[in-house]
Amino acid sequence: MNSYDNVDSSISKEVPMDATLSMGGNTHKIPLKLFQENRRRLAKNLKLKHVEKGSIVLLEGGNDIPLYDSDTTYLFRQESYFMWAFGITEPGCFGVIEVDTEITHIFIPKFPQEYAVWMGKILEKEEWSKKYAIENVHYVNDMPVVIKNLNPSLILTLKGINTDSGYYCKEAKFDGIDNFKVNNTILFNEIADLRVFKTDYEIEVLKYVIEMSSAAHRKVMRSVAIGKTEYQCESEFLHYCYNIGGCRHVSYTCICGSGHNASILHYGHAGAPNDRLIKEGDICLFDMGANYFGYTSDITCSYPANGKFTDDQKLIYNAVLNANLTVLNSAKPGISWADLHILAIKSLLDDLKKGGLLKGETEEMLKAGVGAIFQPHGLGHLMGLDVHDVGGYLSNNPPRPNHIPGIEKLRTARILAERMILTIEPGCYFIDHLIDKALADPDLSKYLIPDVVNRFRGFGGIRIEDDVLITKEGAVNLTKVPRSVEEIENWMSGKDDSKYKKFD
Repeated sequence: MNSYDNVDSSISKEVPMDATLSMGGNTHKIPLKLFQENRRRLAKNLKLKHVEKGSIVLLEGGNDIPLYDSDTTYLFRQESYFMWAFGITEPGCFGVIEVDTEITHIFIPKFPQEYAVWMGKILEKEEWSKKYAIENVHYVNDMPVVIKNLNPSLILTLKGINTDSGYYCKEAKFDGIDNFKVNNTILFNEIADLRVFKTDYEIEVLKYVIEMSSAAHRKVMRSVAIGKTEYQCESEFLHYCYNIGGCRHVSYTCICGSGHNASILHYGHAGAPNDRLIKEGDICLFDMGANYFGYTSDITCSYPANGKFTDDQKLIYNAVLNANLTVLNSAKPGISWADLHILAIKSLLDDLKKGGLLKGETEEMLKAGVGAIFQPHGLGHLMGLDVHDVGGYLSNNPPRPNHIPGIEKLRTARILAERMILTIEPGCYFIDHLIDKALADPDLSKYLIPDVVNRFRGFGGIRIEDDVLITKEGAVNLTKVPRSVEEIENWMSGKDDSKYKKFD
């Protein structure tokens, strides 16, 4: 049994189905019941854990962050745990869930009326209640009194480490919390694990943002050209996602690598801001994903800038595509994600051997770490309200594996289960310092054919990344972009394909 179950009706007031969040127009309408259902799932699990009667959950949302010492702030995005539970998009808020009854309270900032000059109309508490379908709205300044009147036997706060970043989530605090009994060890594993398993409502949001990102990638594929800059391709993606899909945010800094830059795994950072001119013969590796009300997508497309694969490009591309499809066809509930990583690496090694880059037995190459030379990252990751979503290595999950080189980079080693959404993203890169290191190592160099491997220096890399939903029948690919060599060449040449009509 996984951590998702439909929740029975409770004492808390039902959220009407027509209460939604959206960016208007034809953008996806997110039912506010999504967040109520998440609160119910959490309360149900806490009751099953036999937390004290009268316990409350206290979560703190994100705050505006100033740009250094200026009066300008970063574009705000809500803290993910808070978003998961309440769906509130504004900064400076807190939320409370009464575990026994699932009754919800939110606490909002109280602004002076003169702020309306800069912010527009200051919403009253009743207007917040209507906007988010949460009956009990209070001001943050009143938290000590309101919580005292709730008379909680225990306040559950969120404290735990994100195994991808190494940072702790922000634990909620308010003046006077020391007067209450507080536990900060129960809540983290409960919410993080619930976030792994998506509800039907969440799946619909994720399908929308993945389809929107897919359409934007298709747009970029047809607009890429020799002589354009990488950032011009990035701007096409950003404009499409916001203009057509209402996606104000992207899930991460866009990676738009061409030529050698396609071998830099997190290219696009401040020191290399997608600023190279695209040249004849380049492979483009574009890793970009839109974000809609916190829900993420993460798609990578790789293709020749001129729309026509060379033999060498086709060799590497098909090797990565075979690894991707092998995993897609094998992923299902009960299968270890770590085992699928190994399956992808074996597939890649087999094809590189067939292509004349490697020699030797595949199992020996796997154990020696040859796979990590060409794919130095994990197979993929959980995805949801964070692009590298939480729940990868919780205390009751399989630990981080280390039995073959490179597998320690996996962001999770969980056993697959229904309602997980993950990325499948094998890759093959020609990274000079990894090739140099391997050629200088007698335990690795014996598997490499130097003349052929050296021919690919400067090639860059290929990554094929799809967003998939795990169902009881297997993995369903939610990504909708051309993938085979023939499909890519046809699409980039302008040939129509009716299966892509929804957003094109």
